[in-house]
Amino acid sequence: MANETEGQQQQADGRASEELRAKRHESRTSRTYAFFIRDLEARAGVDRALAERAAESVLCTLEQRLMGGEVKHLEAQLPQKVRDMLQRCPRHEGLPPRKFKMLEFVQMVADDLDTTPNEAERLCRAVFVTVREHISEGEADDVMGQLPADLRALWIPDV
Repeated sequence: MANETEGQQQQADGRASEELRAKRHESRTSRTYAFFIRDLEARAGVDRALAERAAESVLCTLEQRLMGGEVKHLEAQLPQKVRDMLQRCPRHEGLPPRKFKMLEFVQMVADDLDTTPNEAERLCRAVFVTVREHISEGEADDVMGQLPADLRALWIPDV
C-alpha cells in the first residue's frame, strides 16, 4: 500500500512539474514575442496591430526570397510566436523561393498592408533592423548574402 501511495505521489509530482515547465515556456515565449513587437513598435512608430502585420508581411515576403535552408536557420533564431505567425503565411507555402529585387519586394509588402510603397519601404527597414537585433550577426550575414544589392540596402541598417 505504501508503494502504491508513493507511486501516485510521484505521478502527481511529475504532472505538476510538467505543468510548471509548460507555464514557464509559455511565459518566456510571450515575453520574447512582446519584446520583439515592442522594439518594432518603437522603431517604426506604429501601434501593436500594425507592428504585428508589418512583421508578418515583411518576413513572409523575405521567406519567399531566401533559398535553401536559410528560412529554417532564420526562423530558428526568431521568437516562437513570430515563427508561429510565419507558419500561417500562405503566400509561400509549398512554393519554391524566387528571386526578386527591392522594388518588387516593397510593392508586395505595400499590397499586403494596403499602403504606399514609401510607407512599405519604411516598415521593411524597421522590421529588418528589429530582426537583425534579435538574431546572431552570423545569421544576419547569411541572410544578407542571399539578397541582391538593392535589397541589401533595406537589410543593412542606416549608419
